[in-house]
Amino acid sequence: MPAAEKFQETIQAVRWTDGAVEMLDQRLLPHTEAYLHLATAAEVAAGIRDMAVRGAPAIGIAAAYGVVLAARARYAEDPAGWREAVAADLEVLAAARPTAVNLFWALERMGRCLAGLEGDPVPALLDEARRIHEEDIAANHRMGELGAALIEGPCGVLTHCNTGSLATGGFGTALGVIRQGFAEGRITEVFADETRPWLQGARLTAWELVHDHIPATLIADSAAALVMRSGKVGWVIVGSDRIAANGDVANKIGTYQLAVAARYHGVKFMVVAPTSTVDMAVPDGAAIPIETRAGEEVASLGGQRVAAPGVQAWNPVFDVTPAELVDAIVTERGVVRSPDRAGMAAMMGV
Repeated sequence: MPAAEKFQETIQAVRWTDGAVEMLDQRLLPHTEAYLHLATAAEVAAGIRDMAVRGAPAIGIAAAYGVVLAARARYAEDPAGWREAVAADLEVLAAARPTAVNLFWALERMGRCLAGLEGDPVPALLDEARRIHEEDIAANHRMGELGAALIEGPCGVLTHCNTGSLATGGFGTALGVIRQGFAEGRITEVFADETRPWLQGARLTAWELVHDHIPATLIADSAAALVMRSGKVGWVIVGSDRIAANGDVANKIGTYQLAVAARYHGVKFMVVAPTSTVDMAVPDGAAIPIETRAGEEVASLGGQRVAAPGVQAWNPVFDVTPAELVDAIVTERGVVRSPDRAGMAAMMGV
């Protein structure tokens, strides 16, 4: 069985290169690997909004680098009054995706760094953005170890959307657990939901699993319950875009129905996310804003319309899984089993 060290950060969703943000355009995967070269904060915001980059941690990292670009441009324009202009750029970045709390967490952290700076702000801000990036990778490896330790015996697992290197700084959250669990012999195979309408499972997760030589089977989202009933999976392992103070979990649309099916079939349900995803200011899932995108995304497939003309389409991007359907939340700080408000507060130290 391969060592965990085999799965290094050979896939980078976001990187800082030659004074600009390079963003792997995930809309083109798996057929084309191409990086967007983004030189302004507005371009970074557009990349986030238009799904060139996705996954809550990767969005936060991209936004942090976007702040560096904003500060560089505004300081060059007006060394005395650049702060006010940067504040407007931060608002543009914040508006790019409303559900992923990592975006706002990263912008707030960069804002705190920015507040104490005198003179050219770029070196200090770039150091902070790089720290955010590096800390995310380290957190993912820690979560991989903690999550894999929960899987007692060799079994198959099921995952949804994409939670790997493409969604993070590297290694992945839920997919990091899968990588670690496979390396330790705890996971034998992976069933990946295709994840309509953007097909992150079919295009991205399947691509990462094949890249790392992990046995993978792609299934339609509607086949998940049948796979659970077959006895082929022992765990469902997913990520999150925001976790409320009581342990309710917002994640890619389709996660809630997986949790319901898992509970019925006696399959364990694990959520893996860094503490930057936990929003203790949100009391429960009902208070989490759920992004809705254009209905045409549901009515089309690969740019080709497949739905009947004139039909309406509803396209919520996320749903909320109640805490009582979650067996474990794994963060870099530890594991909360059967999460509730007290367990989340203890883990977060509040």
